Amino acid sequence: MTRLGDLERAVMDVLWDRDPAADPVTVRDVAEALQDRDLAYTTVMTVLDRLAGKGMVSRERAGRAWRYQPAASREAYIAQLMLDALDLAGSRDAALVRFARSVTGTEAEVLRAALTDQAQVAERRG
Repeated sequence: MTRLGDLERAVMDVLWDRDPAADPVTVRDVAEALQDRDLAYTTVMTVLDRLAGKGMVSRERAGRAWRYQPAASREAYIAQLMLDALDLAGSRDAALVRFARSVTGTEAEVLRAALTDQAQVAERRG
């Protein structure tokens, strides 16, 4: 999975923070959302084009403009980054144990519930 640079992350945050049911956005929409960064329109256009090339956004033609939306949710992206980080570990098991010991009680409960749900789904399939 591609790690995002600072500007790419800012652009993706604009897309991720929008209502998923909302229409895809134009370069101008993103540039306006990032107006505090004082970016040129062409810079935003280039970043969105690169994100499309990396598979991070999908785009469709709308007249002369492109309209963009995230190819996956922020949560899916973060989950893939976590899996990629596990691939870097000498021992995935050791990395998982270290991670599990570092989470808060509430986060541990969320993980337990997700693992329980996953085990129930696996039982029904198999």
